[in-house]
Amino acid sequence: MGAGEDLANNAASVAENPVNQATPTTENPISNQAGGAENPVNVAKDQAVGAENPVNDTLGGSDVLVNDKAHAAENSINDTAGDDGKESAMKDKAGEDDKQGAAENLAEEKPDAIETPVSSKADRLPEEAKEILISLAGKWEDVLDANALQVIPLKGAMTNEVFEIKWPATTEETSRKVLVRIYGEGVEIFFDRDDEIRTFEYMSKNGQGPRLLGRFTNGRVEEFIHARTLSASDLRDPSISALIAAKMKEFHDLDMPGEKKANLWPTLRNWLSEAKRLSSPKEVEAFYLDTVDKEISILEKELSGSHQRIGFCHNDLQYGNIMLDEETNSVTIIDYEYASHNPVAYDIANHFCEMAANYHTETPHILDYSKYPDVEERERFVKAYLRTSGEEPSDSEVEHLLQEVEKYTLANHLFWGLWGIISGQVNTIEFDYKEYAKQRFQEYWARKPYLLSSDAPSPFNTPEGTGELASAAHPKGSKNSGIFRKMKRVLGLGLFRSKT
Repeated sequence: MGAGEDLANNAASVAENPVNQATPTTENPISNQAGGAENPVNVAKDQAVGAENPVNDTLGGSDVLVNDKAHAAENSINDTAGDDGKESAMKDKAGEDDKQGAAENLAEEKPDAIETPVSSKADRLPEEAKEILISLAGKWEDVLDANALQVIPLKGAMTNEVFEIKWPATTEETSRKVLVRIYGEGVEIFFDRDDEIRTFEYMSKNGQGPRLLGRFTNGRVEEFIHARTLSASDLRDPSISALIAAKMKEFHDLDMPGEKKANLWPTLRNWLSEAKRLSSPKEVEAFYLDTVDKEISILEKELSGSHQRIGFCHNDLQYGNIMLDEETNSVTIIDYEYASHNPVAYDIANHFCEMAANYHTETPHILDYSKYPDVEERERFVKAYLRTSGEEPSDSEVEHLLQEVEKYTLANHLFWGLWGIISGQVNTIEFDYKEYAKQRFQEYWARKPYLLSSDAPSPFNTPEGTGELASAAHPKGSKNSGIFRKMKRVLGLGLFRSKT
């Protein structure tokens, strides 16, 4: 999502730096319930997801450069193009290859079998980009003709335009490949492109993502890596989940330059202002946007505290932003457009919420909260996360983080709910953003009584699933029940029920 420039990182390892897939960074769906915006409660942790002030402004920028050691990044293949997940799927469904994508580096599985190189597409690349590509290829002895580049648009991109570039090589089994990303327009509402680029540069230099091979005015050339993008079901695999937990901890521990404070709260308020500006009076009423500011303050007060750990968070860790190298059994996190300092509990909460989504279905906007990880799955993930420090976590440490994570799911629902409202006004992708937003708000109102009321039952002992939580928390005649009915009446949308 963010825009910026990137430098080539000579030290990034191929196995550890899989290419970033092309995925829309603006999408992080999950919760399935939306109700009015009343019933404030004490909540708020001075730290949370940041989508706007993503990367630290102090991360140094870089100039256009070509990485002379691009060699290692060439023969690699991004097996699966895992967009941001959200947008990646939306676009696949819409079948719009040329739409701008936003994730890090996409790649289709078995590209040679499903991609049709079109040399004429080269005229879609800026001259600067062509010069960098030809210069790169000229340094590779196995490339037959540096000028014979093939340009393949990759599906799933939504914030940027992403292209796979190939050259015929002397061996039939392999070909030289890189990825070109041309920055999209109109994403400034969600993130700062310069911040995103500075983050990419930092990650590239520290072996956390694909290497930067070159930069041009409105885009960059990235390493094309051998790895596959995860699928929705992969997140439920205990072995893969453990790898993700360890990698997330490594990500959070990065010493990213900049002030170590949560960007979540200012981001939520900025997005709320934008959502209200773009929405009709009926939509403002239906989504109870006039009360959301109060909800944000409640959450900030409840969740903020000196005990919270702030780290550099991805803030959009859905399956499409995680790549797995099955040879080395390692994962790489890509697409840093929403990345910023936030409470680590918020980042884990976002990841859990993403398990309710599958962006590669006929209805990518529909969330199934019966797939939200159960107590055992959440506990296993948190233990794997904490064990990365080298010591066995205590039961109290695990329980404390689990409770923080559950409360931060509320902030996450507001975050992506507002994102959905804004995206519905500014994005033309065939994705039902309003329905998606409605589900997030519904989940917020259904779970809030359990997570914030001191006399409410613990969320760890209540039935899993939006439908059950909603009916238990909001019986007929309750205020939130009225909220749901009003949303249905004003928006003309049927209430979503999770598949429990």
